[in-house]
Amino acid sequence: MNLVKKLSSKNLLVFNLVLIGVIFGFSLAFLSFSCSTPNTRSIARAQNSPVIVSEADLAAAVGLQNVFNAVSEKVLPSIVELKTVSVQRRNLPSFDGIPWEFFFGPRDRSPDRGGQEREFRSQGLGSGIIVRHNNGTYYVITNHHVVDNTSEIRVGTRDGKEYTAQLVGKDDRRDLAMVSFSTTDHYPLAELGDSDDVKVGDWAIAMGNPLGTSFSFSVTMGIVSAVGRTGGPGRNINDFIQTDAPINQGNSGGALVNIHGEVIGINTWIASNAGGGNVGLGFAIPINNAKRSIDEFITTGTLTSGWLGVSLTEPGREIAEALGIDGMRGALAAMVFLDSPADKGGIRAGDFITHVDGREVRGVTQLTMMVGDLKPGDRAAFTVVRDGTTREIQITIEARTDEVASNSRGLWPGVIVAPLTNEIRESRNIDRNVMGLYVGRVEPDSPADVVGMREGDIITAVNGENISDLSSFYRLLRERTATELWFGFIRSGNTLESLRFRR
Repeated sequence: MNLVKKLSSKNLLVFNLVLIGVIFGFSLAFLSFSCSTPNTRSIARAQNSPVIVSEADLAAAVGLQNVFNAVSEKVLPSIVELKTVSVQRRNLPSFDGIPWEFFFGPRDRSPDRGGQEREFRSQGLGSGIIVRHNNGTYYVITNHHVVDNTSEIRVGTRDGKEYTAQLVGKDDRRDLAMVSFSTTDHYPLAELGDSDDVKVGDWAIAMGNPLGTSFSFSVTMGIVSAVGRTGGPGRNINDFIQTDAPINQGNSGGALVNIHGEVIGINTWIASNAGGGNVGLGFAIPINNAKRSIDEFITTGTLTSGWLGVSLTEPGREIAEALGIDGMRGALAAMVFLDSPADKGGIRAGDFITHVDGREVRGVTQLTMMVGDLKPGDRAAFTVVRDGTTREIQITIEARTDEVASNSRGLWPGVIVAPLTNEIRESRNIDRNVMGLYVGRVEPDSPADVVGMREGDIITAVNGENISDLSSFYRLLRERTATELWFGFIRSGNTLESLRFRR
């Protein structure tokens, strides 16, 4: 009996151990099964450690990838490669004075003993966007700097074909140009979006031909880093879209595209280190800046720009406080061209322009573009702040030409002044008892230059009346200088009076 009991207890123990093993085995099998169900997927990682990704997450990633695929297939056929050739002729040195004859004997020389003229050919590469088609002719928008001073232009398409292209028109201030090529082959037109809707953080997809033909028709992706950026090479007047989508040499003129496959910008320049590579700072011309140019290039071959006739600055804090415009957005008309639309309409030096036809002016670059987009003969309402009062001035716009825009003889008064801040006094050793305005710049051949003003002078009076601040300076320019101008000023500690300038 005791033996039976012992055997029973032993069997019970074995039974319990077996039961625990079975339960543990089923648990492992269940966990293994649950991890391999259709709702999850195991992705191998370093040290063979799996990361469990749900099918929903993976589907979302694949969906985004499919969007990039679709955008690329939609837009790339309308992107072209621009191959350019520039030809320059230069005189080679005559080698006179070099011991040529000592080593090689006498040489044949031209009668004038001068050097020989040689032709030098340099190749360039850029990108373009097909935007119009008319009777077998395709029109491509690109950058001015891509085709400037070129003798030959060829267009390469994604299907491997090349066509001879003609320059339709170009504009260096907008850094825009257009070329055309003719063929019976079919190429899609790019869909142009609305760059005014672009926001920081939007997807940005760059397309073009970076760094030579080995990388033609590349697609890179990033986000919109900023909008409304100014600056850049040359005389650019654009408010650029900034992106971290990789853009390199050869991408110029290519498309910056949104997630819908719409062109929102024209890739133009990069900020880079000494090596010239991309560092995540690429800039594109907003496509809205180019839309009017596209039609105007095709119809006339050139772009017309409106001209207001003012020299604009963005005032610093001291100037803004002195004029009572601190915290306001706009651009300061520091000088006005005589007999310009602004002069004829009543804008005066010292006016702070805040709106054009009700649209807010955010700065000098934007105002320059707003005026440039106006056509000669257009009448526009300019809202200005003068002596703390807001007023509206109607101006009839004229055509801008390089001649009228660079004629500094007509700039009134031709001098940029600033309040005598503590920093200026200390750096120039100006006594604190001296009152007036510091001359920061004098335009060559302007009225101020003609009467003898120089940078560093301190203006103390205008036409015989003392000035105490910037506001009184501009007031006296408006009230006392209808026909002539002279200044009282201090130079190197000496009180002087300038010559009179008559309009």
